Amino acid sequence: MKAWVRYFSIILVMALAILACSTGGQNPQGAASGDTLFEDDFSNPESGWDRIQDNGGKIDYVDGKYQMAVNTADTDVWANPGKKFGDVSILVSAAKVDGTDNNDYGVICRYVDSDHFYFFVISSDGYYGIGKVKDGQFLMVNGEDMLPSEDIRKGSEMNTIQADCAGSTLSLSVNGKLLDTQNDSEFASGDVGLLAGTFADAGVKVEFDDFIVKMP
Repeated sequence: MKAWVRYFSIILVMALAILACSTGGQNPQGAASGDTLFEDDFSNPESGWDRIQDNGGKIDYVDGKYQMAVNTADTDVWANPGKKFGDVSILVSAAKVDGTDNNDYGVICRYVDSDHFYFFVISSDGYYGIGKVKDGQFLMVNGEDMLPSEDIRKGSEMNTIQADCAGSTLSLSVNGKLLDTQNDSEFASGDVGLLAGTFADAGVKVEFDDFIVKMP
């Protein structure tokens, strides 16, 4: 068990906690399971994701990928493309490319605003968790700490992360293996996004590629 000690809910670099306003509607009428709703391979730096840099870190397109660098301890940052969906299945490839293994990175669904959304994260030392932000407080949905899994590739190895938000069911899969399923009905729709952060050790850089949103 990995203690949730980075005070995810308290310490944020606000200049990096970018809030992208939701645009567009709900899932297209008649969309079937498996239909692609949105995708981005980050080859176009004008595709709509947040781009910012300050002393706390940097979020930007880098060499055809989307990169999040966090320079401070106990800090999480996120970014959104400015969409709005209901039920989704999100798939992304991600890897730590520099810094501490004591980190977290993953995806967001049903992002209402910076104080209300679901997140699905893994770490480079092999832990995972499903959580939510409610009224600005970061909570694990199961009420526990992050848990270990041998299916997570450690260090700088690439992981494929899949998050399914279907009705009240929230599921996290990594590298094709289902790690956890939880139930929560707090949020019904919102933006999607990416997230990365640190615990007690400062400094991590995570790259994301091939972000795909489908009907679950």
